[in-house]
Amino acid sequence: MTSQPTALAVTGSTGRLGGRVARRLASAGVAQRLVVRDPSRAPSLPGCTVAVAEYDDADAVRAALTGATTVFMVSGAEHPDRVGQHRCFIDAAREAGVGHLVYTSFYGAAPDATFTLVRDHWATEEHIKASGLAYTILRDNLYADFLPLMADDNGVIRGPAGDGRVSAVATDDVADVAAAVLRDPAAHAGATYSLTGPAAFTLAEAAETITRVTGHRVTYQPETVEEAYASRAHYGAPQFQVDAWVSTYTAIAAGELEAVTDDVPRLTGHPATSLAELVGR
Repeated sequence: MTSQPTALAVTGSTGRLGGRVARRLASAGVAQRLVVRDPSRAPSLPGCTVAVAEYDDADAVRAALTGATTVFMVSGAEHPDRVGQHRCFIDAAREAGVGHLVYTSFYGAAPDATFTLVRDHWATEEHIKASGLAYTILRDNLYADFLPLMADDNGVIRGPAGDGRVSAVATDDVADVAAAVLRDPAAHAGATYSLTGPAAFTLAEAAETITRVTGHRVTYQPETVEEAYASRAHYGAPQFQVDAWVSTYTAIAAGELEAVTDDVPRLTGHPATSLAELVGR
């Protein structure tokens, strides 16, 4: 199911971000190799071929990436060993002869980040830097598109975010940045970009904006950390997953997702999308 040699390989094209990036590149006439787990879900785009590989299958990754010089690596699905999967993919990419890796990380990646999954991104970034590959890292803040989905069936967003602020970013803006970088990766070698929206807001303010723009009433209800764990217990999710859910909010409370950057407008040439504009589409 692979293909002719193609200089650019794109992962995650069956998902929200990777699919947007692949469509933007295809519209610009850029040939791509779409690396997917399920070929039946791969989008049909002009100039695109398809290769099949799981991140933790080194042989398949090497076969999928042979001949590619640049790879867009969307971070893998949440998993207890996501870092191990990422390392396998990165090592296989290097062995396949890839020269440049563009990786979707998370805002404020650090080994001691409050949001537990961000620590995975930091470890992945460190492995990329140690690999010898040229790299560009896109540190995306919380996706603004996700905020309305945080409300329950009663329109209530619950969590221990307090009065902390988050500079959430639109997925479309991230895709615009990624497409710009992938069209000229050498110009962005060694760069780390922190991608945010145009302003930071509390979850109470986000709820007010969603209500005002959409007409659907959404409110924010603060929880303690203990209440947050208790209110999520009925999902029966693994502990690492529940820790991630709760720490999304505590990271906001700690101010770790608050700062606003100009990376989106600087790299795309258009203003970052506000929450009101996003939910009003």
